[in-house]
Amino acid sequence: MCGGRDPARGACSGHKGDFEGTTAKGGIGAGYAGPGCGTVFSLSVGLGPFVETLPDSAAVGAEIRVLGTGLTGATSVSFNGTAAAFEVVSASEITTNVPSGATSGKIEVVTPSGTLSSNVSFRVLP
Repeated sequence: MCGGRDPARGACSGHKGDFEGTTAKGGIGAGYAGPGCGTVFSLSVGLGPFVETLPDSAAVGAEIRVLGTGLTGATSVSFNGTAAAFEVVSASEITTNVPSGATSGKIEVVTPSGTLSSNVSFRVLP
């Protein structure tokens, strides 16, 4: 039996939406906790494709990060139906600016796999 204990650091989000981390002890056999040993772990939380924004509110013109899964090849980003110019940074990040005329509501990203919609409304500030 392998296992680990004493997380070395907090788990962080991996590139597929899983949580990943390391432990300071364990990993060779049941109950073994010798120095210099440890484990690497990955925990799948079963997330499907998603998008969220950082921050979740901003004024027109402000830069926004859209985080999610499967963003490579995105063809459009819109703020409650108002199209925005954008740049795909990676499979999990897009940068954009709140477009003129945008109103508060869902953020949508169209990808080759389909349309992803934020589960939290983005708020456009005055």
